[in-house]
Amino acid sequence: MTRSPADHVVRVISNADDLDLLVTQINDASWDDANEMSVYSVNALEAYLERQDTVFLACHESSPASKLLGIASGRLELKPYEKVRWLYVDEVDVCADERQRGVGRCLMNALLALAEENDCEELWLGTEADNHAANALYRSLEPDDIAEVVGYTFEFDD
Repeated sequence: MTRSPADHVVRVISNADDLDLLVTQINDASWDDANEMSVYSVNALEAYLERQDTVFLACHESSPASKLLGIASGRLELKPYEKVRWLYVDEVDVCADERQRGVGRCLMNALLALAEENDCEELWLGTEADNHAANALYRSLEPDDIAEVVGYTFEFDD
């Protein structure tokens, strides 16, 4: 089935939404290793959404009860100087069987619009250098800057 981006509905998710349905859709979706997806729980998503600075988007075929196509998350941040607001995008995940169908672009356009609506001066996101599809998408959106970044991870034992 071929769909156009016009068939995609992106919604900002809050605790008022049916999180049981959404978590089931997320956990049942067609993720692969490129997504590095963890199992979602309603309690964890509720706790995430309780924070005032978090943003969580879901993209569906045409309504929230239809097929999940992708999700995105991030935080509205305030820099510690000059009260500059920005949107940090943590994840943009498109279901494996939905790639190259405009889902990522719809999610990114929704994030860009959300940043503007919240008077952010910039949106920042990063991806791995070898994630060619994501890099192609982000470059096609004509960013103002493309920086080379080195990331470090510090993990802690339970």
